[in-house]
Amino acid sequence: MSDIVESTKLGFAHNPQHSAKHMQSAPFSNRFILGVVTFVVSLILGLIFQGGNFASAFAIGIISLMATYVAAFVVDKRHRDYELLILDSLYRRIRELEGLKSSLFGEINQFEIHRSSLHNEVNKLQLQITDRLSQRDSLNRELNGYALQRKQLETSLQQLQTELATVEKNHAELTHACSAIAAEKRRQELNLNVSRAEIIQVQTQLEELTQQKEEIESHLTLLERLKPQLEEKLHELRVNIQTLEADTASLTTEIENQKRDRQKQQTQLKNLDQQLRDKQTQLQHLVEQISLLQDERNLLQTQVWELLNQHPEQSPETENREYPPSDSREDDIDVFPFSDFVDTIDSSTQPNQDITSVNLPSEWYEFLRSLPTPELQVLKAIIEQENPNPAIKKIAEANITMPSLLIDSINEHADQILGELILETTADLPVIIPEHLENARQIIHNYEEILLGRTSST
Repeated sequence: MSDIVESTKLGFAHNPQHSAKHMQSAPFSNRFILGVVTFVVSLILGLIFQGGNFASAFAIGIISLMATYVAAFVVDKRHRDYELLILDSLYRRIRELEGLKSSLFGEINQFEIHRSSLHNEVNKLQLQITDRLSQRDSLNRELNGYALQRKQLETSLQQLQTELATVEKNHAELTHACSAIAAEKRRQELNLNVSRAEIIQVQTQLEELTQQKEEIESHLTLLERLKPQLEEKLHELRVNIQTLEADTASLTTEIENQKRDRQKQQTQLKNLDQQLRDKQTQLQHLVEQISLLQDERNLLQTQVWELLNQHPEQSPETENREYPPSDSREDDIDVFPFSDFVDTIDSSTQPNQDITSVNLPSEWYEFLRSLPTPELQVLKAIIEQENPNPAIKKIAEANITMPSLLIDSINEHADQILGELILETTADLPVIIPEHLENARQIIHNYEEILLGRTSST
């Protein structure tokens, strides 16, 4: 793990002047191009809609330029804060795993020392057993010699028999001790196997961390402009690693407290399990709240689209009815992206703005109503572009999410409303299933008409 951190440090330290210039020039050029495009487009539109009034069009262009720069600054700040949060969580995870690895290596060394001591004790006991056996053989030889002198040495024979019984008793005790030692040896071997299994598990975790490291390296290209902050964090990480190494050296002196440390670790594991269960409960609660909010949003969207479907059948007198206050319409914009279209369709007299006039199944209209604006943009990019991945990535970055989450959300809406998926994600590029391609093109066409109507109404 220290090799991974050092390689990351070397990667940041390589060619700092070029990285700093790149970090400064890329955002500046992007913002400058964005400002120029916004100003030119606003100026052209102002000239078109203001009847050639260049002063008014120029003022509109300046206002649009300022609004664009403010929006770009806000989006960059939010993206930078999100990336810093992710990086801090990854560093904390690395430090925790380094501590776990050090503790496991300490326990393994302790087991090896204990195993070697037991092996030495077994060797000593085997030598003692050999000495006892040799003594017993010598006594047997002496008894054979004393058998010829039984009549003269009966008293001596009784003493020798007593000694023989004592030796046999000691032999039985040694045999019992050997069996106990063998049982202890088997128990230590079992502990050794458990330690090896834990080592294999740690190696698996290290492989997972290696994969996470590869993912982090793929995202480092997006974090080059945060190089000064990352260097400070790496310096802090180096200090923490040195502290961990000092702690590891001190832990080697605490081998005699193995049982107490193991009990503490078991208590910590129980606490971590309890925290994990609490987090899972909180996550489930958040998922339930999100599902409730999505149901409420879908209900509001369905009600608004029902009003749109009923609009062409209303009498001409209803076109002159009073609109609700502007504050309530502004609140609807946050819930449903087509609320502007609801406000402008009452004053429109062109029949081609009615999206329900196209011959499409009703469930596809409901599917169109359920999709938010980012997912509609993703579906449009998949239909119109051969390689939609760059466009989808830009849409995800603009909405602070991931491309895979947007694609999965489209499939979830399709599965809930149409009863089947419309996007295939098995290949490198997401594609629409051929049998749903025409209907998808039609709803994107309707979506473009809605955007065109909203633009013309402004």
